[in-house]
Amino acid sequence: MRFLVNFILRIGIIELFLLFFVLVNVAAAFLYVYTKKERLLYLFTLACGGIGTCLGMLFTKSKPKSRALKIITAIGLVIAVIPIVHIAHGLTLDRIIRYIEIEFTAENWPAELDGYRIAFMTDMHTISDETMRAVASELNQRSIDLLVLGGDFTTRDSHYQGTLREIANVVTTDGIFGVEGNHDCYIRLFYAMAQHEITPLDNSGVHVRDGFYLAGVHDMWNRSPDIAEAIAGAYPGDFVLLISHNPDIAMVQPMDGVDLMLSGHTHNGQITFFGFPMYLFRGSITAYGARFAYGFSYSADGTPVFVSKGIGPYYTIPRIFARPEVVIFTMVRG
Repeated sequence: MRFLVNFILRIGIIELFLLFFVLVNVAAAFLYVYTKKERLLYLFTLACGGIGTCLGMLFTKSKPKSRALKIITAIGLVIAVIPIVHIAHGLTLDRIIRYIEIEFTAENWPAELDGYRIAFMTDMHTISDETMRAVASELNQRSIDLLVLGGDFTTRDSHYQGTLREIANVVTTDGIFGVEGNHDCYIRLFYAMAQHEITPLDNSGVHVRDGFYLAGVHDMWNRSPDIAEAIAGAYPGDFVLLISHNPDIAMVQPMDGVDLMLSGHTHNGQITFFGFPMYLFRGSITAYGARFAYGFSYSADGTPVFVSKGIGPYYTIPRIFARPEVVIFTMVRG
């Protein structure tokens, strides 16, 4: 089983599907023209071969041989078009990073920091140095005060070092901070962060400005995240921003004292059905289904949690209707 999975990942899911799609439709066209075994033709038509069946009709300049075949061909066309739309999206828009601007209002945000801009990137994984260089250039044109990183650089090889090198080129007012993800060895990651003057948050926090406290916790799968320890240095009345790679922590630990948590990890399901994250319901990535798929949600005790889809590709697994993004929060008192 592992061999099969590794083989699929090596070749590429999209590439294997396109090969399957071509072969099934060629077979359907051949069966329509040269065989009288309609049941076999039904099978290939429903297995994404509706286009091939239609091509067989065009080649022979004939109508469906039976009413049943007519209905099955129509169904087969719909079945064939749906994955083609998804593949087209995965090969185009899902490879273009978008920049999401969000205005976040909070009663205890310091009035003197109105308009403060926080950029959030997470799940960099195997993003290329060239792409990350372009992201850094774009952020430098958007006047960022603070950049926070949500983890998952994938430290199994040295690729993450180039990613951090490019991220370090982002010019901010108050620095760059980050946490580990489940694909990271925190020792290697934090050492590399320090080399590029990126501050790791290790169940710890820091006063970025008067009235604004930034905290980050360990990854939930690899170590022992402790929200209380991370925010212990905050003063009463501070606005507290918490970074946790895995959003599930918001359901199992008290979030008292936290005003907003930023997370990643779920990728919005990575491969979705028109954006619906079916994969998340397996329970292997998150224990809460689509609750933390993407965007704003709430912790068990009502604290706002924002989950980003992430920015990087995960090896050869494509993003399908889960477009990569950088999220920029403009903070406002209100």
